[in-house]
Amino acid sequence: MVLMQVFDRNLCDSVGTHLNTRWLLPQSTRNLLARKQNARLDRQNDLGWKLFGKVPLRENAQKDSKKIQKEYEDKAGRPSKPPSPKQNVRKNLDFEPLSTTALILEDRPANLPAKPAEEAQKHRQQYEEMVVQAKKRELKEAQRRRRQLEERCRLEESIGNAVLTWNNEVLPNWETMWCSRKVRDLWWQGIPPSVRGKVWSLAIGNELNITHELFDICLARAKERWRSFSTGGSEAENEDAGFSAADREASLELIKLDISRTFPNLCIFQQGGPYHDTLHSILGAYTCYRPDVGYVQGMSFIAAVLILNLDTADAFIAFSNLLNKPCQMAFFRVDHGLMLTYFAAFEVFFEENLPKLFAHFKKNNLTPDIYLIDWIFTLYSKSLPLDLACRIWDVFCRDGEEFLFRTALGILKLFEDILTKMDFIHIAQFLTRLPEDLPAEEVFASIATIQMQSRNKKWAQVLTALQKDSRDVEKGSPSLRH
Repeated sequence: MVLMQVFDRNLCDSVGTHLNTRWLLPQSTRNLLARKQNARLDRQNDLGWKLFGKVPLRENAQKDSKKIQKEYEDKAGRPSKPPSPKQNVRKNLDFEPLSTTALILEDRPANLPAKPAEEAQKHRQQYEEMVVQAKKRELKEAQRRRRQLEERCRLEESIGNAVLTWNNEVLPNWETMWCSRKVRDLWWQGIPPSVRGKVWSLAIGNELNITHELFDICLARAKERWRSFSTGGSEAENEDAGFSAADREASLELIKLDISRTFPNLCIFQQGGPYHDTLHSILGAYTCYRPDVGYVQGMSFIAAVLILNLDTADAFIAFSNLLNKPCQMAFFRVDHGLMLTYFAAFEVFFEENLPKLFAHFKKNNLTPDIYLIDWIFTLYSKSLPLDLACRIWDVFCRDGEEFLFRTALGILKLFEDILTKMDFIHIAQFLTRLPEDLPAEEVFASIATIQMQSRNKKWAQVLTALQKDSRDVEKGSPSLRH
């Protein structure tokens, strides 16, 4: 459909020719042409010259405006008044299409032939259809924005009420209230960010009795080792400090490399970022505090999440105590026997909750270590959106290691229909690179359907039985029965 897109070609050609040639003429000739051009434009204005049907105002336009307004008022039967501010607001609430209504329906310029009546009617119908569709789209978009705003308001109100409950009722009476049904329900809904760090610290605890002074001592040792290493200290000094030269170099280089890969989209932990030195300090201090563990890939993500919610010293205390939990220690110290026991316990509940998907994984020889290791090492902070990972941390601090494996089963259940149609390669790729837009409510709804009980045995009982069987196997008893 062509809508008033034809220029006066003769006019364009003449103007174009004039513009192209005027610079080749002497100054006197150019002045003459300029005077002629001005005279020609004056004549065109006098004649009411049109371009796309629009007539420039003449010199006497101001004089005629009152007369024109009076004629309009006489025809309308009432005086024309400027709209009130309320009317303007009311008009803005109407859903007019954003695409300008200058999808031109005016008649063609006088120098072009008029449209046939049939074509003009067709164009008008097309225009009206376009406006109707535009209004529908805008109405739908406005409704979507309204729903989002209402949801945001409800969420903010819910968070505000939860903050008051945590600050006024739960935290002052932590010892008596943390395990109550009300608090457990609040925990499941997500801890408000303003109190999350305090709740995490209390839930993780400080069984190691680490103080701020101990953190300062470990950090000072770490800095001394960094200086000694950078200045090429003797190998004897390195070994006296608790590291061989090779181990120390590998650990420092690995920390430096991992920090640059920690939440790269946030750009706050990389070199020059506000939390780069803080993350480096906590990881370095931990290698001095636990030289038997040292630094292991994945620790940087855990420390980074804690830094976002706690002060530096408190983040170090929570970090050290968190890694001291049995499951984390088994993985970070790479205790293969205990890791296999955790995988075996996971598969017991996997088969119990998702038998069809479990059989499909078995058929494709897909073992839990392929996808679980990364999830456990980083506590899902690398694999899931950060806000969702923090909600998982909330309940993990409440329920312990069991919730990590329950979350894994919830994710598998959420994508069960997709995974059952994939082969080994595609399953492994999907689970090691989960979708980035996972909605938290859907994930938690899926997790809620997972039952962590098998043959009247809970997670801890199953894990303990498997550990006992594993020790018996080492002593020569029959192999594990699945």
